[in-house]
Amino acid sequence: MNISIVCVGKIKEKYFRDAVDEYVKRLSKFAKISVFEVDDEETPANASAKEEEIIKDKEAERIIKKIPSNSYLITLEIDGRKYDSVSFAKRINSLCVKGNSSLCFVIGGSLGLSDKIKKMSDEKISFSDMTFPHQLMRVILSEQIYRAFKIINNEPYHK
Repeated sequence: MNISIVCVGKIKEKYFRDAVDEYVKRLSKFAKISVFEVDDEETPANASAKEEEIIKDKEAERIIKKIPSNSYLITLEIDGRKYDSVSFAKRINSLCVKGNSSLCFVIGGSLGLSDKIKKMSDEKISFSDMTFPHQLMRVILSEQIYRAFKIINNEPYHK
């Protein structure tokens, strides 16, 4: 199993980087995992809706370049499907059983994802109705993927 996480923006805080690195290390027992960061665009104060769309489209071009070919594309979106940890694990396992050997998760920037990326998505998921900083979301996603593999392999962790 190959898992990619494509993120807009860099993690500035060391403690977030350390947490992501720890889960990536733990995940390496179960899958090959890659994290790709793409530059975010600066958003001017009081940007118009049109300016925001242009910014998201520029970020989308960078995201597309990092999505591995033939990946099952999962975008993180506020209106996506919500899973609990066990059902998320079952979903990942189901995708593997169906022959999806490459999963790619995409975390957008501060403005979210462009419609172009949303239309490419095979599945949209949401971790909450709340909005999280993308740095923290990367930690949460990494941890939940790790937790899913522990559940799939009947290993203690998720309780």
